[in-house]
Amino acid sequence: MISVAIINKKEISIDSVAFFLNKDRVTLDNNSLSLSGKKLGERNLIAKIYSEGKTYETSKKITVLAANRPKLYTYKILETYPHDIKAYTQGLEFEKDTLYESTGQYKQSTLRKTDYKTGAVLKKVALADTYFGEGLTILNNKIYQLSWRENTGFIYNLETMKQTGTFVYGQSKQGWGLCHDPANNIYKSDGTEKIWTLNSNTLGEVDYIEIFTNTSKINSVNELEWVEGKIYANVYEQGSIAIIDPATGAVEGVIDLTNLKKKVTQHPELNVLNGIAYKGEPNILYITGKNWDKLFKIEVMPK
Repeated sequence: MISVAIINKKEISIDSVAFFLNKDRVTLDNNSLSLSGKKLGERNLIAKIYSEGKTYETSKKITVLAANRPKLYTYKILETYPHDIKAYTQGLEFEKDTLYESTGQYKQSTLRKTDYKTGAVLKKVALADTYFGEGLTILNNKIYQLSWRENTGFIYNLETMKQTGTFVYGQSKQGWGLCHDPANNIYKSDGTEKIWTLNSNTLGEVDYIEIFTNTSKINSVNELEWVEGKIYANVYEQGSIAIIDPATGAVEGVIDLTNLKKKVTQHPELNVLNGIAYKGEPNILYITGKNWDKLFKIEVMPK
């Protein structure tokens, strides 16, 4: 809730005033504007003033933050599985009991079908050397995979893993993470504070949210997973997962996984936490990272 007032320095006769948050008409209650349910981020609050047949306009930039501080969560390791230490994990998603993975690095990027319990790679497709693989998601018997800076996404047949098409990005800067919701909306991160909504038929960008806590913007949003109505997101080079309201961009929770990296084999190529998979088990996630030799089944609980 913010208070709004117009200072009428010229003391003109005002017939009416209309308020807009960017292009959306909003109404005031006792000179206060409720921001509940509004998308977060930088917005223009615009007042259109109507006076004796003329229209005047004034505006002010505001930043809409989350209303509440994120809840903090910790974890308990339930099981540990082998994971390819050479896999620079960029995307992770279950289709039934099979785990699919996208890996990165130029000349090393792949799409993989794996047995998560043994770590065995059941099938692997190599990307061309000019592509750096990024996030993936699976929808309607198709696998969608991003590339990083090449402005190209790939479409595969789920059963055969044969590439059937490509798509290009719109306004989003790069390809980082992908997930989808039960309504068949696809969500794409681009390495900024934005998560874009894609039309699953055209793969065109429809809209976006900006990710904020109650105090600040969250940059470098990375790998994504849809979990029970929320978007779970790795934040690049942070040992944590943000739990995000897909309607507003508010960070509602943070899962602290900062010490999980210490539980894998330490080696020169070891990189950051990145990889969230959900199999429909309440409060259970499957977690790994770039060049980690373990996949962890964890239970998430309040800290």
